[in-house]
Amino acid sequence: MTGAGETDVGQAMYELASSLFPICRSLTGQGVRDTLDVLAQTVELQRRAVATGTPLFDWVVPPEWTIRDAFIKAPDGKRVLDFSASNLHVVGYSMPIRRLIDLAELKRHVFTLPDQPDLIPYRTSYYGRTWGFCMSHTKLMSLPDAVYEVCIDSELKDGQLDYGEYIHRGRTEDEILLTTHICHPSLANDNCSGLALLAMLANAMRGRDTRYTYRFLFAPGTLGPLAWLSANEDRVGRVKHGMAVSCVGDGGGPTYKRSRRDNAVIDRVMTHILTGEGEQARSVPFSPYGYDERQFCSPGFDMPFGLFQNSAFGTFPEYHTSADNLDFIRPEHLARSYRIVTDAIDILEEDWIPISLNPKGEPQLGRRGLYASVGGPSSGGHSTMPMLWVLNLADGRHSLIDMAERSGLPFSQIIEAARRLREHDLLRPG
Repeated sequence: MTGAGETDVGQAMYELASSLFPICRSLTGQGVRDTLDVLAQTVELQRRAVATGTPLFDWVVPPEWTIRDAFIKAPDGKRVLDFSASNLHVVGYSMPIRRLIDLAELKRHVFTLPDQPDLIPYRTSYYGRTWGFCMSHTKLMSLPDAVYEVCIDSELKDGQLDYGEYIHRGRTEDEILLTTHICHPSLANDNCSGLALLAMLANAMRGRDTRYTYRFLFAPGTLGPLAWLSANEDRVGRVKHGMAVSCVGDGGGPTYKRSRRDNAVIDRVMTHILTGEGEQARSVPFSPYGYDERQFCSPGFDMPFGLFQNSAFGTFPEYHTSADNLDFIRPEHLARSYRIVTDAIDILEEDWIPISLNPKGEPQLGRRGLYASVGGPSSGGHSTMPMLWVLNLADGRHSLIDMAERSGLPFSQIIEAARRLREHDLLRPG
């Protein structure tokens, strides 16, 4: 059952996603800066800018793209496509154009979804010098044979790539890195939802005393992580756990894609959490296609970095279409995603390696008030079995998450058992 606090955070995330939704974002440009401005009202961001032409390993920061207006006009002067109605209507990074063309040529520059004829697709052409429009297939098929005026009032010029980060200092310099991409325009699940979740989480971390230092990265896809990695190669080793977050506002999944290592602690923690999230929950292997986890998991870095989503990218019919709107995401789904990520943080913060102070034989729990007074482990199983598992595996080689995995018990029961055993001087930290 969803509690009042969870309902409140879900609604707050939905409202933040709603304020981000109308902004026209791309790899670069004012839309990214406007988005960072909105996020900065929730979390205190440090802003970074990387100039056009800057090498990012095998990539280069592209020119900055600005778009002011775009339309297709029929001979009667009526706009049959208007950028102001949806920023999905223009192929991202389209070159400027204004001329008259016939319907046959127009169709060569219009992208539609024949299988979803009433939806507008989302398309980009970041590195090809071209231009194009996106519209519903139904609308395109309704256009009469005529000469149309096409206009894309855009500009490509030297500028910068912008991203933001928030750092919550912990007791150690070991880091947990959480990232989300900021480059998609009006797509609610992909990725206003991820932006809202990490902004709300970063804000909530401010008052928390943590062992780890937390770094939240809000950056354009691919190039943003590459820019961060390029500028922070000397600190990559400090990142002990990492996760990209996107598509967390729909009712599917949840889904976790494991890191290239496949068995990193973050992989095991997320897999453990998802075992309690219903039949749809999945932990899937790494693949080199996806989101920003690819950059952190590239062989030159091979970081312990996964991807958390509800429905996995490309698997839901609304993906990269105008149907990925504010009706598609819901506060309750955002709240569940937020809880899962915070559960992971709680486990990572609370995990430790216990060593038994009475390892020869099973300690007598009864005289310490830790064992059922009548019957055996079955009658007191809910409280006793976690303690028995912890004591048996407290050999200095197993952490609490190891014990939860091995026993099949929830981490919450394992850590509570370890706490009680430590209070009775049966354990010490390894």
